[in-house]
Amino acid sequence: MNKSQTLLDLFSTQSVQISLPLFVANLLLSALLAWILGRVYVQFGTTLSNREQFARNFLLVTTTTMLIITIVKSSLALSLGLVGALSIIRFRAAIKEPEELSYLFLAISVGLGLGAEQTVITVLAFFVMLAMLIGRHWVRRRAERPNLYLTITCPAPTPVGLPQILAALNVHATAAGLKRFDQTPELLEASFLVQFDSVARLDACSQALRQLGNGVRLSYLEQNNLSL
Repeated sequence: MNKSQTLLDLFSTQSVQISLPLFVANLLLSALLAWILGRVYVQFGTTLSNREQFARNFLLVTTTTMLIITIVKSSLALSLGLVGALSIIRFRAAIKEPEELSYLFLAISVGLGLGAEQTVITVLAFFVMLAMLIGRHWVRRRAERPNLYLTITCPAPTPVGLPQILAALNVHATAAGLKRFDQTPELLEASFLVQFDSVARLDACSQALRQLGNGVRLSYLEQNNLSL
């Protein structure tokens, strides 16, 4: 056999029979795991975005990945064709939180594992990782982390800056952590994870922040109900 024939055989599309019952079982399993992942993300995630809406993507991402791997795993030619097809796709959606990307990778990994028919190890790894995520959540909850998202917005130019905001929060809040800070020539926006020991302290903090400058706007969101 010469090299040309070997190369031709390598890139030829082989007709491999896919077990329909196994494919349907893995497809349903991937949908079930994606749904479970979505519920875990909604319940235990900490991102500022709408978790309920973002979790709806997991089902399509997982099942589509599983379908693609099932089709191309038997042929090198199809695999290379997939690379060429995906190279023209531009994903332009903004991923603002690393946690969102982590959950997307987990959803894709589930699809890859089930598409490659590595069912046992995929399901085992999936539930082990979910257990770690849930365990981390309860550990953080016991530490009494701040439970309010505070967004401060003020138009520019303004004398209000991050040091003045932090000084006001340090006086009135029992805990405060900066989550996001954006500053443009037209707008200043800062997001904090804060905690107050009473409603009176929260009201006093709001008044102190508004006195920093005209046009200061405040928005409070409770963490546990953020995605509803």
